[in-house]
Amino acid sequence: MSVRSMTGFARVRKTLPEGELVVSVKSVNHRGLDLHFHMATELDPFENALRKLIKEHVARGHFQLQVSLNRSNGAAGESFLNRPLLEAYLKAFAEAAQQSGIAASPDLNAAFRVPAMFRAEAALELGGTFESSLIAAVREALAALNQFREREGSVIAVEMSSRSGRLREIAARMEQIRAGSTAAFQRRLKDRLAELLQGAGLDAQRLAQEAAVLADRSDISEELIRLKTHAGESEELLRAGGEVGKKLDFLLQEMNRETNTILSKTGGLGDTGMAITTLGLEAKSEIEKIREQALNLE
Repeated sequence: MSVRSMTGFARVRKTLPEGELVVSVKSVNHRGLDLHFHMATELDPFENALRKLIKEHVARGHFQLQVSLNRSNGAAGESFLNRPLLEAYLKAFAEAAQQSGIAASPDLNAAFRVPAMFRAEAALELGGTFESSLIAAVREALAALNQFREREGSVIAVEMSSRSGRLREIAARMEQIRAGSTAAFQRRLKDRLAELLQGAGLDAQRLAQEAAVLADRSDISEELIRLKTHAGESEELLRAGGEVGKKLDFLLQEMNRETNTILSKTGGLGDTGMAITTLGLEAKSEIEKIREQALNLE
C-alpha cells in the first residue's frame, strides 16, 4: 500500500428503488481514527456495518461520513412533504434571522434538501437489499477517497525523502568537520584538565574519571551515526509505504534528540564549534519541516 495523506474527499451518487442515495466521505488530520456520522435516523440501523467497513479502509484521521436518501422521486411510492419538519425549519430560520438582526427569507430549495423533508408513503422500512446497495456505495466512496489520499501522500513522501537525504548530508558534513578538528577537541580537554589541576588536589583515579567524562562530552561520533541511521530509516519507511505516520513521529523525536545533544557538546570550540552549530541548526530546521509533513500522513 502506498503512503497516504490523511486529507481527502469523495462523493458517490446512486439511484436506487428507494430513492437517490448520496454518500460523501471526508477526512482530515487526527492522531487516531475519529469517526463521525451524519445520516437520517432511518439509516441508524446500518451504522455498525458502515463503521466496520470504514475501519477496513481507513486507519487514522478525523473522518466524516454523510449519507442522504432522497425519496422524493416517487420510485418507492407516492412521496409527501414532511410538513412538521418544514414548519420547524421555517420557525428556526425566522428566530435566527430576528436574533441576528438580519433581513432574510428562507430558501425552499435549501429546505427541501434537508434529510427526511420528503418521505415515501410506501416501503418506509429499509431492508437487506438497501443495506447491500448502501455498503457498495460507501465502499466505492472509500476507494475514491483513498485514491485521492494516495496521490497526495506520494507528493508528500517525495519531499520528506528529499529532506531526509539532506539530513544525512548534514551529518556527513559534521563528521568531516569533526575529523579535521581533533586538535580543537584535545585543546578543550587539556584546558579543562588544567583548570581542575589548579584547584584542590585530585587523586589519580578522580582525575582519570574527570578526563573520561570530558572526553565523552566532546565526542559526537555516536550521535552523528544515529542521526544518519534514523534519517535512512525514515527514507526506507517512505519507500515501503503503508501506515508510516506514527513510526515517523518516533524517528523524528529521536533525530531531534540527537541533534540537541550534538549542539550541547560542540559549544566552546571556536570556529569549529560554530560550523557544527550552524549545521546542527540546519538539521533541526529540516527535522521540523519533515515533522510538519509527517502530521499529514496516515
